[in-house]
Amino acid sequence: MTRHHEPAPHRPDEDPGRSHASRRAVIAGAGLTAFSLLQWTPAFRLTPAEAATPAPPNFPTSVPLYLQAFQNWSGEIKVDNLWTAAPASPADVVTMANWAHANGWRLRPRGARLNWSPLVVPAGASGVVLVDTTAHLTAITVHAGSPASVTVQPGATVDAVLAALEPAGYGVTATPAIGENTIGGVLAVGGRGTGIAAQGETLPAGHTFGSLSNLVVSLTAVVWDAGQNRYVLRTFQRGDAEAGALLVHLGRAFITEATLRVGPNRRLRCQSWFNVSADTLFAPPASAGAQSFASYVNSSGRVVCIWFPFTANPWLRVWTVSPNKPVLSRQVSSAYNFPFNDIIPQQVSDLLTQIITGDVSQTPTLMQTQISLVGAGLVSTASWDIWGWSKNLLSYVRSSTLRITTTCHAIHTRRADIQRVAAEFYAFYKGKLAEYQARGQYPMNAPVEFRVTGLDNPADSLVPGARPALLSPLRPRPDHPEWDAVVWVDVVSVPGTPYQDQFYRELETWLRSNYAGAYAAVRPEWSKRFAHTDAGPWTDPAVLGTTIPASYSAGAPAGADWNAARAILSALDPHRVFSNAFLDTLLP
Repeated sequence: MTRHHEPAPHRPDEDPGRSHASRRAVIAGAGLTAFSLLQWTPAFRLTPAEAATPAPPNFPTSVPLYLQAFQNWSGEIKVDNLWTAAPASPADVVTMANWAHANGWRLRPRGARLNWSPLVVPAGASGVVLVDTTAHLTAITVHAGSPASVTVQPGATVDAVLAALEPAGYGVTATPAIGENTIGGVLAVGGRGTGIAAQGETLPAGHTFGSLSNLVVSLTAVVWDAGQNRYVLRTFQRGDAEAGALLVHLGRAFITEATLRVGPNRRLRCQSWFNVSADTLFAPPASAGAQSFASYVNSSGRVVCIWFPFTANPWLRVWTVSPNKPVLSRQVSSAYNFPFNDIIPQQVSDLLTQIITGDVSQTPTLMQTQISLVGAGLVSTASWDIWGWSKNLLSYVRSSTLRITTTCHAIHTRRADIQRVAAEFYAFYKGKLAEYQARGQYPMNAPVEFRVTGLDNPADSLVPGARPALLSPLRPRPDHPEWDAVVWVDVVSVPGTPYQDQFYRELETWLRSNYAGAYAAVRPEWSKRFAHTDAGPWTDPAVLGTTIPASYSAGAPAGADWNAARAILSALDPHRVFSNAFLDTLLP
């Protein structure tokens, strides 16, 4: 058994001089508008004695408390003057939960703040104490053996977990590209990476092509004990009925610890290509050839295609399992091997400033500039073809990258229909962009990303009788066992772009109507934008109250649908200490 404790991360709010100083020099002449897209961390921290805002009444003196602004990654959700606590242990969280219940307050777990949706807090939140998991709740314990596992507290980052696993010889198949995400946040939304079995590939024991939540063996949560009339810590095994709702809980629970199954570590190769056009990659199935999107998926299983609108050739990245170093590959010994992703050059910041201040006609030029800079960056960093242990290739986007907003949907379908799904989306999206362009409108000014994953298979946890994650976007549809693949389409733009909400609304409507019936079905990615109206994301009551719940209930057996998950979460937290106004609507 190997035990680690991740050091508390360097906190930008405690060091006013930090704020990406090296990037400031690059964009100094671009104006504050573009610069605001690089800033996202809270700018102050006040103790109760320093704050003008009254402190929460009767708050436990044993837990540090301070006042701080909250802002999500894109800056679209901002709340001034939120009280934040930094518990030193799970017992502190229990103390806070009982305080919140007695005093009519709510607790919201806060991790890396790298999400978009209002699962932590919506705008205008009050009567809330944020619980900073990253200060102390970061312990990691590796359990060697066959099978192996790792026990993690919620504030530990994915990067820290992978770093702890590697020396012990373990790893995972796929993780979110931003390794600075906390494990607590990733599990709350059913976070995933990229990958499905390549043709002929057998998945080693301890691995999954589903979400990280699918690897959970057991977890400990703060729950209500009616007999004791108080909140307590309780551990649930993967086979327990409650686990089905806790594996992906959307912030309606507080997990203080999770044990995840892990498997043998593997070496990967990542190759980047620019020689295939988007029209070729996303050709209709009848004309698709050896360079089609589905063909790359079949050959390697792990593909990310990033297409910048108004350009011809996407950035295609292909990962393959490679035990031995290929002759032409460069060996890497650390993660984040595409540093040009995290730098905003002068020409990009200048174009962003022009677009944000009204000259949206510069959007095609911005897209062409960005894809050319990606190519130049790959050359200058020798990152066209890299090889190394899994953690060094799975984490490749830093949180310091450009602030963007995004909607992402999981399209469940047959593996044989991957090309059809991608081709139809590409044709619709390209046509919709042209329709807006003809009106002089450019609501989308960042790339669209295509990925494919497998689905959650509870057996991957190696726990007999393991329950499925009821609210995971990757939960299979029992009435459609032939749907064995999920195509993810991630549509990105700069926050606040004119006509953006309208475009996203039209896109969502088309997704649900096109990928339907016996062919496919759609679920949104929880951490991002969904339920659009022209007023913005998360504002469509029909989608929140009917469409999304139906997507988790269709084909599900009795007692294992949306309402079952909601009932379990309500039973574990009947006083809704772990909720907020948005979750009161989504999971009433």
